Amino acid sequence: MEQIRNVSEQTEDVLEKISRPLKPYIPWVARTLLVSTFIEDSVRIVMQWQNQLMYLQAYRGFPWGVSHVFLLVNVATMLVCSGLAISRRHTEYAVGGLFAVIVTQGFAYGLIFDIKFFLRNLSVAGGLLMLLAESLLAKRRNVFAGLPNISDEDQSKYVLLGGRILLVLLFVSFVFSGKLTLMRLIVSAIGGLSCLMVAVGFKAKYSAIVLVTILSVFNLAVNNWWTIDFNPVHRDFVKYDFFQTLSIMGGFLLLVNVGPGGFSVDEKKKNF
Repeated sequence: MEQIRNVSEQTEDVLEKISRPLKPYIPWVARTLLVSTFIEDSVRIVMQWQNQLMYLQAYRGFPWGVSHVFLLVNVATMLVCSGLAISRRHTEYAVGGLFAVIVTQGFAYGLIFDIKFFLRNLSVAGGLLMLLAESLLAKRRNVFAGLPNISDEDQSKYVLLGGRILLVLLFVSFVFSGKLTLMRLIVSAIGGLSCLMVAVGFKAKYSAIVLVTILSVFNLAVNNWWTIDFNPVHRDFVKYDFFQTLSIMGGFLLLVNVGPGGFSVDEKKKNF
């Protein structure tokens, strides 16, 4: 047991040394990755405008005009809220707008009961909660008295807990999709353990780094949409998965930046 503790501490020291020069850039990178799926989605809607209108009108029963307004509102909301999120302005409104896009698109495109879509979007929603928690923690400092705002601090605990739990749902979809191979079993075991540690808040920052590494390799190896030129529809689906995975990676990076919050094993250990 002592050897395991020593190895864990040495690993943490190495990760700390590697990540220290990158710390000033992690928040900006995390927020940009988090909203990347919304930016890509808005660009895709504009580039495939007629196809999007035809699908909504012919297959989803949208009346002419309503489909136009729906797409315009979605594009505008995603672009404006993404810009606000990256620039750290009116974060609460940005999170609310992007969350509304997730829900409305799920119902509009008939994907709300698709389990893979549902779990992935819950993970993206978890990333949005991490963004909201970052904003709440930033508001803790009272510029006049230099004292923390207790209500914002209490809210951030619940938001971070919800964000941690939702973020790890991506791996549930990963474990139960695709062919069962030895490599998938190994990755699922490592990723599953890291997800559990993130959910309970034990060594959460380092577990999040492990998950970002796994997702980076997985995304480049499996969701390599740029190699698909024979089937545009399949290419769009793979591209969608690629950017959604980037967004979830952004959520994990935000966890690395802000920490697991008050409802976590890591925080409780500080009190002993």
